[in-house]
Amino acid sequence: MKKNVLKQQSTTSIGRTLRYFGVILVGIALALLGINLPANAASHPNLVINQQDVAAMQQAITEQGAFQDAFKAKLNQVDIGLNQSIEVPLPQDGGGGYTHEKHKRNYQQMYDTGIIYQLTGDKKYAEYVKNMLLQYAALYPELPVHPKRKNSNAGKLFWQGLNEAVWLVHTIQAYDFIYPVLTQTERNTIETGAIIPVALFLSEQSPHTFNKVHNHGTWATAAVGMTGYVLNKPLWVERALYDLDLAKKGGFMRQLDELFSPDGYYNEGPYYQRYALMPFVTFAKAIEQNEPQRKIFEYRDGIILKAINTTAALSYNKLLFPLNDAIKSKGIDTIELVNGVAIAYGLNADPTLLDIAKQQNTILLTGDSLKVAQGLDQQLQQPFTFNSELYRDGKQGDEGALVVMRNGKPTDQALVYKATAQGLGHGHFDKLTWQFYDQGNEIVSDYGAARFLNIEAKSGGGYLPENTSWAKQTIAHNTLVVDETSHFNGKVKQANKHHPTIHFYDQQQNLTLASASIDSAYDDVAFKRTFALINIPQREAVIAVDILSATSSQSHQYDLPVHYQGQLIDTNFEREASLTQLSTLGSDNGYQHLWLLATANLSQYQPRDSLARVTWLNDNGRFYSHSTLVSTNTGKHQQMLFTQLGANDPNMNLRQQTAFIYRVEASDHTFVSVLEPHGKYNPAKEFTLGATSNIAALTHHQQAELSAVHIRFTDGEQYLLAINHLEQALTEQNQSVININGVQYPFNGRAQLLGPLNTGSFN
Repeated sequence: MKKNVLKQQSTTSIGRTLRYFGVILVGIALALLGINLPANAASHPNLVINQQDVAAMQQAITEQGAFQDAFKAKLNQVDIGLNQSIEVPLPQDGGGGYTHEKHKRNYQQMYDTGIIYQLTGDKKYAEYVKNMLLQYAALYPELPVHPKRKNSNAGKLFWQGLNEAVWLVHTIQAYDFIYPVLTQTERNTIETGAIIPVALFLSEQSPHTFNKVHNHGTWATAAVGMTGYVLNKPLWVERALYDLDLAKKGGFMRQLDELFSPDGYYNEGPYYQRYALMPFVTFAKAIEQNEPQRKIFEYRDGIILKAINTTAALSYNKLLFPLNDAIKSKGIDTIELVNGVAIAYGLNADPTLLDIAKQQNTILLTGDSLKVAQGLDQQLQQPFTFNSELYRDGKQGDEGALVVMRNGKPTDQALVYKATAQGLGHGHFDKLTWQFYDQGNEIVSDYGAARFLNIEAKSGGGYLPENTSWAKQTIAHNTLVVDETSHFNGKVKQANKHHPTIHFYDQQQNLTLASASIDSAYDDVAFKRTFALINIPQREAVIAVDILSATSSQSHQYDLPVHYQGQLIDTNFEREASLTQLSTLGSDNGYQHLWLLATANLSQYQPRDSLARVTWLNDNGRFYSHSTLVSTNTGKHQQMLFTQLGANDPNMNLRQQTAFIYRVEASDHTFVSVLEPHGKYNPAKEFTLGATSNIAALTHHQQAELSAVHIRFTDGEQYLLAINHLEQALTEQNQSVININGVQYPFNGRAQLLGPLNTGSFN
């Protein structure tokens, strides 16, 4: 094998040779420009923790408190590992396989054992890390590209270079921890056998990834930059910051510029924001330790700290909103956000971050986490504010937005309106989709990703084929599908060129609303969607109003699905169920995965009060009624379809979830609906309250750029949601009037909830 490796090295391309000479020239240029070693580069550790942190932690482990508890738990864990033989296996498996997971455990074990050495001074811990690193130094130079390489970003230790970068981010810190006890010979062996080859593999030998503005590139630049600080290689740090050629076309700083919006929203969504956060905050901390003059945490108006707060805020009941390729079980207690919260608190001592840290229930052995532990011991935490917010997307904040509408306490109602850009390859084709939460549970849901992370029996732990055939497709989401095709025809490159337009976001007491549109998801269809979350204190009621208008020059089939969590209770229209044989709803674009359970022909059977109502019971013991205004235009063919996921799924990879789909044949159509939480079911005490909807009727009125939804409750009380779609909000001096059935209702601002109304008419 060694001869083969040497042969490969001897046939290095002329281009790579030129790159090496270029690096030497750049190094000379750096010296001429006065770019020298960081002031504290010779001291160790010098990355996420420094010598002052070690001294403070050594004192803390002698005192009772949360930090001492964390130290004892980690010490016990490390001691168990110390009694096990070191194994550095030849890489064979993909994600979730034995060798893959063993190398992951190894880098974590080296990191943990190294920090225990720093805190105890017991050289047996340093010896263990050294011996493992020596084994890696013997193995790595012999390795070819991984036998189960996943894609163009292949690794050697792992199936993809991303994991290789994660390995180095942890391993270079472990090496930094034990550096002082190593002999020069041992350092040379470890650095030339493992550390340097991995760093070069991630950078010079993988320029397509290293220079990429993507989370894979972030991990690679962080790994190489941190290695540069430990090995006193300032050129490596500069290349990590500004790309291999120092041209600023890639690198860590370019990633900070482009991957986050001005509000700290990451373009791939909260799940990948959580994952990408680790290299961002870890490398930034290393930069701050070594070169505070760069003021990295002040860059772009404090974008890294904003990103940490935004990640925490984009959660509900401790779980991250599952946008795009998201594993739905990931929450704020992930190690990446634990690190981020600790580093942020170490910088700004924000007491609301302690609230998140308390929920995370994890104390790390770092100087910043020590401050968190001390803050919690002193009960300094204050509630983290989960507010209604608009999070702009795009590096300039002009590529759509994610809108989160909240009402009351953190586990009360929340409506998530996704009007963001595509989110690169991990994005889903779900423009203007939504989710709804209440009493701690998902009510109107998003599927997230079709993947069983690190479970090798399910496609090696990677994304399942159904992630493409179902989870990414538009019908898997709660948004408009035209002619059973997905947005942008399911083409990522096309989708990345476009984004929705945000028309307005407005927050008032008891009323939050937002409106957005897109005309590029389909060639011949434009659609606009407005959501409002309304609190009516006098009724002790909260409702969500949804207005979606589709326009086209020709007739289309419009499907508007609602993927709901719970058991169907009732509908106010007749359904024709498939009792003995099921058929699929379609043949492609996700439709092939849906069993058609029942159909209601709303054109032939007009539901009561022109409302098509579906009521279900969620596991939280509450009822939810979704009432949709049915068009009285007899020329429109209208159906309600009830489906269950699981068709064309031979390996049973998909969860058996249910949905109902409002289908209309039309050129122009406006969908108007209201979601209403109500009642209570207590099976333990055997009582049921308010199982039926309180909404009796809806009407929709359009008057030029003004619109209104007229709501009548079953007790006769009526309300009017009036909305101004003009570019400018109305003032009291420039108020407008909406005329409904001869009655004029003046209003100003962006929108108003008027009522209770003193009128007996409702048409």
